[in-house]
Parts: sequence; structure tokens; C-alpha cells
Amino acid sequence: MQALYDVPAPAKLNLFLHLTGRRADGYHLLQSAFMLIDWCDTLHFELRRDGGITREDLAEPLPPDDLIVRAARALQQATSSPLGAHIAVQKRIPAQAGMGGGSSDAASTLLALNRLWGLGLSRGQLAAIGLQLGADVPFFIHGRNAWVEGIGEQIRPLNVPTARFVVVKPQAGLDTGAIFRAPELKRDTEAATILGFAADPLGFGQNDLQPVAERLCPQVAQAIGLLARHGLKGRMTGSGSAVFAPLAQEAGVVSRLEAQLPSGWSVRLCSNLEVHPLGGWASSDN
Repeated sequence: MQALYDVPAPAKLNLFLHLTGRRADGYHLLQSAFMLIDWCDTLHFELRRDGGITREDLAEPLPPDDLIVRAARALQQATSSPLGAHIAVQKRIPAQAGMGGGSSDAASTLLALNRLWGLGLSRGQLAAIGLQLGADVPFFIHGRNAWVEGIGEQIRPLNVPTARFVVVKPQAGLDTGAIFRAPELKRDTEAATILGFAADPLGFGQNDLQPVAERLCPQVAQAIGLLARHGLKGRMTGSGSAVFAPLAQEAGVVSRLEAQLPSGWSVRLCSNLEVHPLGGWASSDN
């Protein structure tokens, strides 16, 4: 049986996230800088010639019809492939964290099965399939740090300085829908420019979702306060409960934070990535 071993699915951080408006259909218009980090899930794929799609959870159990299974079925349907796969998942990226774990898993599934099934689809073709699964999936398929606009579908490669970050994930998660439904959510931030971002990429802007998130999940504010007590300027990433801060120097900050974390919380030291680990796993970028 053919197999692809230890396929990574990296998380992302939003260096900033601004809401600049809202479309007539209710979708929010955003601007953000998406950055890949080395906090990864690991997926293992084995070829099935009977067309079946099965999944094995090696860590925490996932929903039966999660994005991994849905991505595999979407690729089958789009290509009429008769092949299937057994997928074993080592889940490490926390859920409802705003780090894109589910979307990254879906993207790595599309990239891996494109290779395992010998489909030869381009990155653009895979991204079109991925967009049906979630707005963040094309970002992970394109595999570069990116300036993201529109409803998440406008993606431009972006250079981000090499840096280290501390990421704190409270025990509680956040419901994205509840944040975007909140009437007090700020939706009119002035449009930013890449040039303005480039002047201070690790300190630019803010996360417009954060004030609402702190009301819905007080642990977000608690985590930012914890980082502040260590001299770190924390901010929420995406629409989840994880917060992060860039590190000028490490000097044991993670061990000190670990000693103060409430039960069920986690902290991790991460580096950003220039490109996705599966950067060459498509026939072209078109």
C-alpha cells in the first residue's frame, strides 16, 4: 500500500486583522497579514484503491465529518478520482484558537492527495476547491505569508521578518459566528497599505475582533494581561482565543509563563516560516 508519511499542516497567526466594511450579503470585508508558524498537526496518508475515505485520530477525537474528510471527498468529486485514502491525524493545533488548524489540515489533505492520487492539479486549482471548504484554506494551499483582503479570497505574497513568538491558548475557545454577529463589532477601520504595514510589521494595527472577544471570553483578556506582566505586548490572533506576542529575547519566558498558567491552558514558543513545508506539492502556481 502506497503511503505519504508525516505530512505537516502548520498553524498561522494574524499579525493584524482589520474589518473595513460589510457586503450586502452580510460577509465582512477584512485586511490581515497571515503568517505561517512551526506549530503543526501531522497527517499520514495511505492509498486506498476502493475509493473509501477513512480517518484515524491519533490524539483528540475529531468530528466524523471534519474538514479533512470533506477535503478528500471534495477532491474526489472535482476530479472523479476512483482512489481513496486512510488518513491518520496527530492533532496538535488547538481548536477555536484562531490559528487555522482545521483549514490547514484541509489544505495539506488536498496537497497530499493531489500527489498520492497522481492528479497533477495546480495550486490554483486546489485553492479553488479549498475555497468551498473555508476562506482560509487557499492561504495554506498557496503556502506563503500573505496580505489578505476581501472576504479572505484576495491573497498576495508578503515578506515577514524572521522572528520568534510566544503563543498562549486559554482553555476556553471562541465561536467565530458569535463575534461577527455582535452589534458593537467595529466594522469601519480605515483601509491600510502594505507600505504602512512594512514600517512596523510586528506591531502594526490591531485585531478589530479583540474587544468583542474579550467580552465573550474573559480568558482572552486574562491571557493578554499575563503576557503584559512579563513585558510582552500580546494580541489575539484570528477569531479564536489564542493570543501571541513577538519576543525580542527568550530568556526563559516560556518556563516562567508555564509556571503561572491556569489549569487547561497551554503556551508554546514558535518561529515563523517563510514558506509552507509542502511548498512544492503542486504542479504549478496557476
